Amino acid sequence: MAEKLYLLTGASGFLGGNILSQLIERGEKVRVLLSPNNPAISRMPLGTEIVFGNLLDKNSLESFFTVTNDKKVVVIHSAGIVTINIRANKNVYQVNVEGTKNIIEKCIEHKVEKLIYISSTSAIPELPHGEAIKEVQDHDPDLVIGYYSKTKAIATNLVLEAVSKSNLDASVVYPSGIFGPNDYRFGLITKSVKMVAENKLPLSIGGCFNSVDVRDLANGIIACSEKGRKGETYIMASETYTFNQLIAIVYKEMGIEKRLLTVPLWLVRPFANLGLVYSKITRKPAWLNSITVYNIGRNNEFSSEKAIKELDFKSRPFNETIVDTIAWLKEIGELKK
Repeated sequence: MAEKLYLLTGASGFLGGNILSQLIERGEKVRVLLSPNNPAISRMPLGTEIVFGNLLDKNSLESFFTVTNDKKVVVIHSAGIVTINIRANKNVYQVNVEGTKNIIEKCIEHKVEKLIYISSTSAIPELPHGEAIKEVQDHDPDLVIGYYSKTKAIATNLVLEAVSKSNLDASVVYPSGIFGPNDYRFGLITKSVKMVAENKLPLSIGGCFNSVDVRDLANGIIACSEKGRKGETYIMASETYTFNQLIAIVYKEMGIEKRLLTVPLWLVRPFANLGLVYSKITRKPAWLNSITVYNIGRNNEFSSEKAIKELDFKSRPFNETIVDTIAWLKEIGELKK
């Protein structure tokens, strides 16, 4: 029986790092693609094979894909650039679309056993509130909101088109928001938890969100690499939660007794575009803009029924994720113990 080798992109990221850790813990052989000066190199688990390169450099991808002996190669393409800006961005397009195209071409050329592409639930058109959003086969970038969503829709189409036009065995995973410990890049939810835990949040905001625990997601992606059907797509999400629910869990864990005023979303919407002005002036990303306001006001009910049934996907309770995230923040010195 041929030995299995996982080729993983995005290993320095939040999700990719968790996928890598779980694969190494299982005793799997893993090769990752990293840029030479990536500070995350020091966090790579013992036993990780590192190839230096870039998604847009086909020569480095050739080195990444070249296997000298008979191995069963499984590719997990997790790399991508997340942006909350609505405007087109050349770098985001190149990495999310052109980079994915290059990975697909190399998978076909090297006849890999399996490709798992990490898309996003934001690549799926929204349905009216009250309707659970399920997997789709066609992705129209004009029907989704935000430039990140559009690039993920385009890239997802490329993967599925390659399945139908070649002999590539590929499956797609759509995560909802990703949350949990070991978020060294401090995404929006992690930053929010830290701010609430430090008692620095002046008020709450209406709306809701859907964030899946990164550990459950990584486990589901690995299961997809083993059991995911060719050409199939799988949503991996959690339940929908309000910011008041998040705040209540954090306050309970930190022993904070306080109630915050909740500003309704309709009152926030008129000021959403001020984030764009802030970004232009400061050259820093603004967390409150038209995209974030859209995301917390949209229908965030996603159905993971297919992944649960076919891949045995499980999503742990939200409060457990928050408690573990707070513990991690204390461990690395970002919160007082």
